[in-house]
Amino acid sequence: MQQFNQLTDRVWYQTPVSETDRPILGLIVGAKRSLMIDAGNSSRHAALFLEEVERQGLKKPDLLALTHWHWDHIFGLKEMNLPAMATKRTVARIEQMLDYDWTDESLEARIEQGIEIPFCADAIKLEFGPTRDIAVQLPNIQFEGELVVDLGGVHCILREVENDHSPGSLLVYIPEERVLFLGDAMYADIFSAKWNYTVERMTLLLDAIAEYDAAYYVWSHGEAMPREAFEQEVVMLRQAMDVTERAGGKISEMHRLYKETVDRVLTTDEEETLVFFANGMKS
Repeated sequence: MQQFNQLTDRVWYQTPVSETDRPILGLIVGAKRSLMIDAGNSSRHAALFLEEVERQGLKKPDLLALTHWHWDHIFGLKEMNLPAMATKRTVARIEQMLDYDWTDESLEARIEQGIEIPFCADAIKLEFGPTRDIAVQLPNIQFEGELVVDLGGVHCILREVENDHSPGSLLVYIPEERVLFLGDAMYADIFSAKWNYTVERMTLLLDAIAEYDAAYYVWSHGEAMPREAFEQEVVMLRQAMDVTERAGGKISEMHRLYKETVDRVLTTDEEETLVFFANGMKS
């Protein structure tokens, strides 16, 4: 069951749902206005978020920031009906979706063309059922690089970053609250034939994240992770990148080198991460 949690004095978020791929939705409450992070994967998702905001007595969002173009983050945009911000690359990808049909037949056709993937198609079917009132809308504010939004006593820094999951997506950092919303930037590229990370893009992403002094890191399909736990994740990723380069992407050698580094049996997460990096070397 979804919950609506307060993370800090001025940061709230709605928890994700894995079955229908609903991501975390965030709310940053300033003295003058509020900003919502991502629009939800459907009108029902967005409406539930607004109900929770009202129940908590919080100021309804005046602005919205889209972390990237994937369906589960943008299909609630029509319901929200707010000025929406996104990077130019995100807007360009959403534009490609404007004329899509969302019937089973259309979804299957795009899967065969390599445009869509079964994971997303199945989640869309679960979220919307057989009747799909999906209207893709474009954000009306687009930018490159960085955009700072003053909400009144609290600021949101929107930072465009390279990453494997969706190049050109953005991070949202709230310096007064020391919270960094990651969107899906930390996740693998799931649209390639084999899910993957690349050493180059992950290095750029981790270097960008390291510029911010955050106490919490919010993963769209995970949790609000405290700094200490996130730093352990970063150590794991950098170790994985090191052995990937040393082994030239050969998974058996990567596994040997990583095990030698940590001196223990690898976790399931570490095993999967090594496979993703190996896939990235071969793509």
